[in-house]
Amino acid sequence: MRVFVAALLASTATPAIAQDHSGHAVSAAPPPAQSECEMEAARHRAMGHPVPEGSCVPEASTSDEKPADAGTDHGGVDHSHMDHGAVGTRPIADGPAPAAAGAGPPRAADAIWGADAMRASREALRIENGGMSYFWFQGDRAEYRAREAGDGYLWDVQGYYGDDIDKFWFKSEGEGAFGEKPESAELQGLWSHAIGPWWDLQAGIRQDLVGPGRTHAVIGVQGLAPYLFEVDAAAFLSTKGDLTARVEAELDERVTQRLILQPRAEVNLSARDVPELGVGAGVDTVELGLRLRYEIAREFAPYIGVEQEWKLGRSADYARLAGDDPSVTNYVIGLRFWF
Repeated sequence: MRVFVAALLASTATPAIAQDHSGHAVSAAPPPAQSECEMEAARHRAMGHPVPEGSCVPEASTSDEKPADAGTDHGGVDHSHMDHGAVGTRPIADGPAPAAAGAGPPRAADAIWGADAMRASREALRIENGGMSYFWFQGDRAEYRAREAGDGYLWDVQGYYGDDIDKFWFKSEGEGAFGEKPESAELQGLWSHAIGPWWDLQAGIRQDLVGPGRTHAVIGVQGLAPYLFEVDAAAFLSTKGDLTARVEAELDERVTQRLILQPRAEVNLSARDVPELGVGAGVDTVELGLRLRYEIAREFAPYIGVEQEWKLGRSADYARLAGDDPSVTNYVIGLRFWF
């Protein structure tokens, strides 16, 4: 009877498990699947390339000894390299320890071609994708103005040349009535330096092109305020000692992807009366406008709108003495473009 039972057990035993002379189970199952880094190393060897440093391919074993905790059979699965201290199990890399924090990712190309050979390419990449200089120009307002005292025009353009941090910035604006000399015209040349992700500090020279000759030193900021208000604020000190300031703000509100409503405000201030320019101390002028533009292309957008101008305080008195209305309503049609 014992012989019969032994024969029956032998005939039903799994052929994939055998016994070695020490009594431990030996798996005849196929080896476990390779990890991604082992497969990557195999591909490098197949192409005749050296395996990059930091590979997690384990070194070939030089000893037949088994780890102390490998004596238990787990169905042909080797758990000697499993971390049981966390939920589930995960393999522990056999390669060198990862680089210290802040050391940066390894450069695979250096392992193949060498750091010296790759240095020039990395420098060219840095310049072409972040350190390059570029040119930008925008006509923010180029418009015809219909008003009671006589139709007029206005231009407001700006642009720059430079990189992400330092730029040469130029601005020009002016206005007037058709058939007459321009009421105002100016040109600014500024050095602009980024002082944060959203703001540039600007300093330079402003030259008035009409009226009493004035050259001004300029210092100001330009950028994007919270809630996406585009702000341009500057102070001007003229060669005659006149200290003035200007603050402009505008906001783009998208009605659709191409139809944009833009409210705009501008305030001009002066530290003292400047009679020859018709400027009074305090708040000189205030302008509030609303423009609706349609972007035929992102770079080309005609618009219509309305803008109200007020001269205040002594500036209003100077305007009345000159026969001008201190409050003017402009109905505008214009073009906004950039390239």
